[in-house]
Amino acid sequence: MDKNDAQLESGANLENNQVDKDNMADLLAGEGLGIDFPQQGEIRTGVIASMTPGQILVSVGTKSEGVIAGKEYELIPPEELANLKIGQEIPVYVINPEDQNGNLILSYMRAREEQSWQIVETMLSSKESYHSTVIGYNKGGLIVPVGGLRGFVPASQISLSRRAGMSGDTPEQRWSKMIGQEIDVVVIEVDRERRRLILSERQASTETRESVKERVIDELKEGEVRTGRVTSLADFGVFVNINGADGLVHLSEISWDRIQHPSEVLKVGQEVQVKVISIDREKKRIGLSIRQLQADPWDQKAAKFQVGQLVEGTITRLTKFGAFARLTDDVEGLIHISEISEKRIEHPKEVLKEGDTVTLRIIKIDPANHRIGLSIRRVDSMAYADMDWQSLEAELSTPEPEPEAETKPAEEPKAEAKPKAKSRAKPKAEEVAARETAAEPEARETGEEAEAKPEETKE
Repeated sequence: MDKNDAQLESGANLENNQVDKDNMADLLAGEGLGIDFPQQGEIRTGVIASMTPGQILVSVGTKSEGVIAGKEYELIPPEELANLKIGQEIPVYVINPEDQNGNLILSYMRAREEQSWQIVETMLSSKESYHSTVIGYNKGGLIVPVGGLRGFVPASQISLSRRAGMSGDTPEQRWSKMIGQEIDVVVIEVDRERRRLILSERQASTETRESVKERVIDELKEGEVRTGRVTSLADFGVFVNINGADGLVHLSEISWDRIQHPSEVLKVGQEVQVKVISIDREKKRIGLSIRQLQADPWDQKAAKFQVGQLVEGTITRLTKFGAFARLTDDVEGLIHISEISEKRIEHPKEVLKEGDTVTLRIIKIDPANHRIGLSIRRVDSMAYADMDWQSLEAELSTPEPEPEAETKPAEEPKAEAKPKAKSRAKPKAEEVAARETAAEPEARETGEEAEAKPEETKE
């Protein structure tokens, strides 16, 4: 064979080889072997070929169907599984292109989850709202599904109107009644690695804090009693949220007892009953009171006193306008400077000093302002003579308690005790009578002196 023949034969062989390859590709395609085989981690759209208890066969374009079985089958929620039908298109996730038995292993729920992550990432960028339903809660907020994912709505991201309906101290009391309620949310955070999806109802709502406050102010009436929750503490009082609007409970309206800071009796998050005492619709301010719903302890303390009564008091404080005197451990009264002395004085310290114990006349009781007016100069006033006499007579007519019998030695006869008791009782009655006889002239002298005093002052 010469050189030319060799070249011709070689070219013919190359051409024949190419023809054979093309024929093989056609053959493979004809046999269904020219297929884009699924790759692990890939998501494909398949068609349900058959369904049996515990297994679903899905056609994804390969020669044999893929299998959803075992754990992946059990992960499908019963209500969702009931809606799947033969011939239905579903997304599937390729777990294993070929297991030891040559099966293509698929997952329906992982495909749903992966698609959901893609959806929420898109929603995070677009700030598009998503309509869903509350399915659960924890101590910090609500659980809301987005596709195949479970998103979390923190308490701070729940809408103002929904938060206004919260009540109770435990998560169950606050959130349980919201399960099943419809909700619109916006995705505000996505973290696939930590499987973290944070949602916000507030950002999806067109309702603003100001619009909520305006609505609540329009509904409120002075004198109403509402349930609210403490939202913040300040030196001057506390803010309580009522149906989405904050009202102020001034420090003086928190308690009848004197407190220095609201934290002494209240804490943030505490549920309280409040009375609406003022509404400023122009400035959008709500005034509230807690103490007005409580019994005023001062009324009970002051009930033992009456105008005209003589009392003992201890001077506790001197001011340029008068002196304060303590009548009991928690009740004080004011002696105005004009009620201290018959003579004109510039300052109470000219007559009194702190710690002095003096006899005082009650001349005024003001329950509304918790004030008792006292007087020194009216102690001997004839204007109260009848009251003083009645008090004296009541005191004298009250029998003194019988003194306890002295302990006697065991050997002393019991019969001797009776005469001694009689001898003690008789002088007692005589003493009372003598005191009543002596009281009248003495009182008259006091009255005459009281009437003479103004004349001496004029001279």
